[in-house]
Amino acid sequence: MKSTSDARARVAVLAILTLVVGCRQRMADQPAPRPLTPSQFFADGQASRPLVEGAVARGDLNEDEALYSGKAGGQFVEEFPIAVNRAMLDRGRERFDIYCSPCHDKVGEGKGVVVQRGFPQPPSFHTQRLRDARPGYVYDVISKGFGRMPAYGPQIPVADRWAIVSYLRALQRSQNATLDDVPAAEKTALLEGPKPGAVEEAGHGAAHGDHR
Repeated sequence: MKSTSDARARVAVLAILTLVVGCRQRMADQPAPRPLTPSQFFADGQASRPLVEGAVARGDLNEDEALYSGKAGGQFVEEFPIAVNRAMLDRGRERFDIYCSPCHDKVGEGKGVVVQRGFPQPPSFHTQRLRDARPGYVYDVISKGFGRMPAYGPQIPVADRWAIVSYLRALQRSQNATLDDVPAAEKTALLEGPKPGAVEEAGHGAAHGDHR
């Protein structure tokens, strides 16, 4: 009697295990289509699904059109959409030297190291056309590229792109400055020249190791 009960118990356990194994699906075998592969599940036959209309990724709302596109009402902006200060200019110079100077050189004349090695020379930033270009246009070119220049939008954050534009404006100003650009207090000293004896005194100090 006992052996019969044991046999029945074994059969029951075996049946349950068979059902469990038969219904179990290994994670490695689950339906997980690879990106851009065909699919028979969806009506359009594509495994990769389009974004839901109107969906915005977290942190990418970009409501400020002027800031993120360099345009307002379909036109390139004439004013910077963020405040320009010394810290921004310093950041722009750093980013310019990293991303722009290899082609445009550090002065902006288009004679960078890659140009010296055979890459087509870009136009100088000091031409009248580019000096007159709106900040929004320059930002757009950095973002999307132009001609042989690739798009740097994926590499350079929005704030850094504007920082580069601000530094470029300062660079253009520095290479085309006139006496009228000099502040009044410094203009007087510049016009008057060094005070009598100042040159001799400076030379005397240098000769005696005075490097104050």
